[in-house]
Amino acid sequence: MSHSVELQQVGMSFGATRAVGDVSFTVQGGEFFSILGPSGCGKTTILRMIAGFLQPTEGRILIDGKDMHGLGPNQRPTSLIFQTLALFPLMPVWENIAFGLEARGVSKVERRKKADELLALTALEGYGDRMPGELSGGQRQRVAIARALAVEPQVLLLDEPLSALDLKLRQHMRAELRALQKRTGVTFIYITHDQSEALAMSDRIAVMSAGVLQQVGAPRDLYDNPATPFVASFVGETNAISGKITALEGGVASIETGLGVLRGRVGPGASVGSNAKLYVRPEALTMASSGENTINATVERIDFEGAFALAHGKLDDGAALVASIPSIDLGKAPAIGGRASFAFDTRQGVVLADG
Repeated sequence: MSHSVELQQVGMSFGATRAVGDVSFTVQGGEFFSILGPSGCGKTTILRMIAGFLQPTEGRILIDGKDMHGLGPNQRPTSLIFQTLALFPLMPVWENIAFGLEARGVSKVERRKKADELLALTALEGYGDRMPGELSGGQRQRVAIARALAVEPQVLLLDEPLSALDLKLRQHMRAELRALQKRTGVTFIYITHDQSEALAMSDRIAVMSAGVLQQVGAPRDLYDNPATPFVASFVGETNAISGKITALEGGVASIETGLGVLRGRVGPGASVGSNAKLYVRPEALTMASSGENTINATVERIDFEGAFALAHGKLDDGAALVASIPSIDLGKAPAIGGRASFAFDTRQGVVLADG
């Protein structure tokens, strides 16, 4: 059975530098859990504490309900895949996979058998006698995963393992990783700075910023219901319109902005009289000349993305605007340098107090 992982008010300091502060969350057994945030936010530090390479300055880490304090990496039911993969170039693939088993005294026959089973599991059947240099980037990635699984961890820790791959291969490997996790049932804790990667693969996501846990939730919940301005702006593209809240009624906030009064759902921390921002996603904006939430902009450029285009412009208060336009409607799109009106449904905007 895969194991749960619980962090209880975990903190980590390096001298005077506070890398992680008072972080608490629980990863359920068999869950694909991602920690998302920009470089330097503390996510890799958290992963190394779970793995046992670092001991937290304060707080507790429990795996399957057992306190991991004082236990090193080889005493924990975890396996860590590094960003660099670190395959042994002069060992054939099967020996790379079975390396951890050799250190445990498993016989060569049993090691080869286990390696072949894992090669089949990771769609690399027949590749055991090849050298790592003969494999593609995606194949080497799968070898690293097979090697981590060989020691039968209950928790697999992955530190930005796809960052070195090109876009097409990265997208392919996302699907493969997700499918592999479901087949094995192993708990995955995945580190990434790529929002689309986390949204596509995860059961739940923890969003980090500057060592602080901002929010934990399912991908759709984070995207639709951000709890903080950081989550609203970091998880996916968004438009932020500044103003002051003038009324709260029936779960709807009215906010006085340089574009007039706009309305959106009430978010955490919103109160009458407070400075706030209304966040609305590009796909929530529709080209319209009238409506309750209508805003005007000057179009500066249109980026064609295939199935849709992104219209970039400037609002009348000087703020930037991004609106998504389906390709089928591009014939109606405003000319570059021209004026355009966009509207959005009140339920598609969220008002959050300035942090």
